[in-house]
This record gives sequence, structure tokens and C-alpha cells, in this order.
Amino acid sequence: MGFGQGVSGLNAAASNLDVIGNNIANANTVGYKQSAAQFADVYAGTKIGLGVRVNSVVQSFNQGNIEASGRSLDVAITNGNGFFRMTSPEGAVYYSRNGQFQRQEDGRITNMQGLQVTGYPAGVAGGAGVQPQPLVISNAQMEPRATSSITAKFQLDSRATVPTQAFASAPGVPPTTNMFNYSTAINVYDSLGNKQQLTAYFAKSGAAPTVPGGTDWQMYVTDVNGNAVGGAPVTLSFDNAGALQAPGAGAVTLTQPAANGAQAMAMRLDLTGTTQFGADNDVKQLSQNGYTSGSLLGFSVNGDGTITGSYSNEQTKPLGQIVMAAFGNVEGLKPEGDNVWSATGASGQPLLGVAGGSLGTLRSNAVEASNVDLSGQLVNLIVAQRNYQANAQTIKAQDTVMQTLVNL
Repeated sequence: MGFGQGVSGLNAAASNLDVIGNNIANANTVGYKQSAAQFADVYAGTKIGLGVRVNSVVQSFNQGNIEASGRSLDVAITNGNGFFRMTSPEGAVYYSRNGQFQRQEDGRITNMQGLQVTGYPAGVAGGAGVQPQPLVISNAQMEPRATSSITAKFQLDSRATVPTQAFASAPGVPPTTNMFNYSTAINVYDSLGNKQQLTAYFAKSGAAPTVPGGTDWQMYVTDVNGNAVGGAPVTLSFDNAGALQAPGAGAVTLTQPAANGAQAMAMRLDLTGTTQFGADNDVKQLSQNGYTSGSLLGFSVNGDGTITGSYSNEQTKPLGQIVMAAFGNVEGLKPEGDNVWSATGASGQPLLGVAGGSLGTLRSNAVEASNVDLSGQLVNLIVAQRNYQANAQTIKAQDTVMQTLVNL
């Protein structure tokens, strides 16, 4: 039996060397998880053992170091036990910790081997039977948004005098400077994304004030041709402390008729915060919620897995969300090569979700390095080599004994 024991020891030591060698070979493989050989003794109805066998090879799923890469589609999973969910063109499902992705010409996000990253399209929430699907980053033009809300804060000079001439505006006949005290442009967008420039004119009123002891101003609004905008003029009433008393928030709506194929416009104007002090006329805030169409310039992956696109119209919008998977027993996953695993009965069914909590968060422009402890593996290599030599010595000793017996 001595030969059999020695041979089993040689085989086990050789397998251990293979495992260690594989770890060392993958010390720089992104997302790789180091393995360790586990051994079991062999008995067969006797107290003298028959040697050793490799019981299993298990992987350690401890997180590797997070390293910056500089690529927007390099994504690392941090502080969690989640996996990326990938599908092959044939529909097979795999799981990976390697977040080195690329975007194909048709917009699909894949790893370097062509497996597709899955998730939820923009506007679709996970759960309730919703199944993940391959994510696609479309090159489609971002649709324009018509202006429906304008927020403005103005400072009007209380020292101003009443204009000497009544305000008037018509195409080809713009108002003159003696008709108003202050003017400013307001850019808005129609339903086709065309920019339209409106002009707001402010004229101090000489009529009896709406608020006793206060002051009234008239706000006139015209389009680029000089036509009055619907809903104007607007009376701004200030008290004797310079605070705006009317109109209230949301009380003014400016309208524009349909033109050049675009829909009619209705824009809620909020002047809350407008003041009348003894200071120069000025715009303190001016914003609106419309924008023109835009083309995709780039995208980034947020911590929750949301892919956010950046467009030429200075807008952003979500393009989808990467789904994550976890397992009750990660050591039960089957390595498939190319940095992916597949689920087995031992691993249990995948638990799907989005980044966060125990699944971990995602970090763009980074990758998870191999978790191989190279120094430890080199020490293990020395130990495994000595073990191999020791088992070879048992075979040599058994051979010496057999030779002695033959020579009797």
C-alpha cells in the first residue's frame, strides 16, 4: 500500500501546485477570485489510510483592490457581494465581477467576450415580475421640451421716474427708451425645440398704487417681432418696504399662439422674490424648464447602477439601470472561464436587485483587481513543492524496502 499512498500524495500535491500556479497566472486578471485546494484522507476498512485525495477546489470571493482605470465604462463593485448579470447571444445567463465593458455600434453594452450586460430600461422599475434585459444605449436624438414654467426674480430701482410716454410695441416699431425703465431678454423653447426670445419691459406706474403707500410697475412682454405676448402686461405691486405683494406665485400665465408647426405655448411665470429697492435694476434669477433637442455626447454609471447620458443641449437623462445578482452560497458557483460564473443547484437561485446595500455600490472609471495575494501564493508554492518531494521520498523508501526483499 505504500506505493499507492505515495502516488496519491504526488497527485494531490500536483493538483495543489496547479491551483497555486493558476492563481499566480491570474494575479493581474480583473475580477479574478483566487482558489484553494482542499484535501481529504482515504480509508477503506482499515486504520492505516490509503492516502489522500483532492476533496474540492474552492474560490475566495473577498473583494479585490479597487483601481482607477479612466474609462467611463469600466465599473467596479465596491463593498458588496453582488455580481453583474450577463447574457450570451444564445440566452445563457452568466455572472461576473469584471466590469470592463464596451459599447457596441448598435448600442449594446457587452464585456470583452461579447456577453451582454443586463438591467432595466429607462423608466422601468425592477421587481413585480419585471425581468432584466440587455441594456442598450441609444444614439437617438433627445426630444425637445417646450417651456411651461419660468422663474424670475428682478430688482427694480425705486428711484426710477415714470416714463414720459405710454408703452407701445408692434412689428417693425419697437418701444423707445422713454417708454420703459428697464428691459431684459427671456429665452424660451417651443414644442419643436426652437428657441424663442421674449423681451420683458418694466415701466414704473404713475397711477394710484394697488397697495396703500406702495408702488406699482407694469411688466410688458413681447416676442421677437414686437408683438405683445398673451397674459401681459402684468401689474407688479410693491409695499413701502419694497416687497412684492402681487401677483402671487403662479398667478401669471404667458401664452404664445401655435406657429411654424409648433404647438401653442402656455408658460407659468413665477415672480416670487422680486423687489423694489433703491438700487440699480438687475436680474437676480431667470430660469425656465424648456430645452432644444440634443445628441448624445457621453454617459456615466452612477453608484446605484443608473446609466446617465449627457447631451449637446446641456441636459442629462437616465438611459437604464444595471441589475445586480447575489447568491446564498457563492462558493457553489461554477467557474466558466472568461471571468464569469454560472449558477448551480449548490449556489442557489440568483437574487436580483439594483446596486446598494449588501449588493454593493458601483464605481465608474474603476475596476476590481484580482484578489490573489501573490506573496502568500509564493509561500504556498514552496510548501506544495516540499510536500511533493516528501511524497516522492515515500515511494523511494518503499522501493528500497522492496529491493531488499528481492535480494533476500
